[in-house]
Amino acid sequence: MSAVPAGETGLEYIQALIRDDMQAVDALIQEKLHSDIGLIDQLGHYIVNSGGKRLRPALVLISANCFAYGESLHIKLAAVIEFIHTATLLHDDVVDASMLRRGKATANQRWGNEASVLVGDFLYSRAFQMMVEAGDMHVMEVMADATNIIAEGEVLQLINRHDPETTEQRYLQVIHNKTAKLFEAAARVGAVVAGQNRQTEQAMTDYGRHLGIAYQLIDDALDYSAPSDILGKNIGDDLAEGKPTLPLLYTLWHCSQEQAALIRNAITRGSLEHLDQIRAAIAETGAIQYTRERARRETELALHALEGLPQSEYLDALFTLARFATERNY
Repeated sequence: MSAVPAGETGLEYIQALIRDDMQAVDALIQEKLHSDIGLIDQLGHYIVNSGGKRLRPALVLISANCFAYGESLHIKLAAVIEFIHTATLLHDDVVDASMLRRGKATANQRWGNEASVLVGDFLYSRAFQMMVEAGDMHVMEVMADATNIIAEGEVLQLINRHDPETTEQRYLQVIHNKTAKLFEAAARVGAVVAGQNRQTEQAMTDYGRHLGIAYQLIDDALDYSAPSDILGKNIGDDLAEGKPTLPLLYTLWHCSQEQAALIRNAITRGSLEHLDQIRAAIAETGAIQYTRERARRETELALHALEGLPQSEYLDALFTLARFATERNY
């Protein structure tokens, strides 16, 4: 793999490489967001244009270009992936009663829960309309399976809420289903539209899965270690929602009895009353370092999946994306 050019961050390098394709994706997103119902237009544009990194659609574009794909279907599928991702965000924020996302008021805070859920449904259905337009049954199968598993992940997370007895395995199952599955689908459909064989398709699937797990592990670490203005949401939001994420679980397993009692109570109640003491316990036990190391292991598995793929600047971008997912601080 070649190095990222001097003076560029990993994300800037990737954005420059796929700039033309991403502009086409953004144009298609704006076109397909249109509805004669004004509230759908307003809320949909607000959430889609709220400053996300567009990593999932970028993964579709990079994956397809890895195999010298020369058509335009990857543009449509990248937009589909972004619509599905955005729909899950709208629904997540309602379930979590979130107030901030990417440093801005959530859609449910501005327009209410009912509007957010219904516009999320609109985005899901629009994504499936676009998949039908694509006319590829294998792509439909990949995406239908992914959306179903994402929904299962939401329910699993709900079951784990307020449960300090959540195991690492149960936690990892949630982040695989909720987050990694869409990364996996994005990487996979890029290979599918480029006409790759099942072995290569599986390699891209594995890459996307491990990348997505690493990405979410870092997100969960940042919830207790990044400043709010960089994070784009309130510190401790996961704890306030009673989510037993890995930094919290690891701390619970390695801290003093007194600290463990505080953490158990906070998870059970969804309370930030003792957030400072809990963050201190997280720091003392090395839970953030453990979570980041777990993410690094997933990154190495993602990179291992790419072995044997044809060398190109797009393959370099996949390496760069994996490193960015693990090393980022926002």
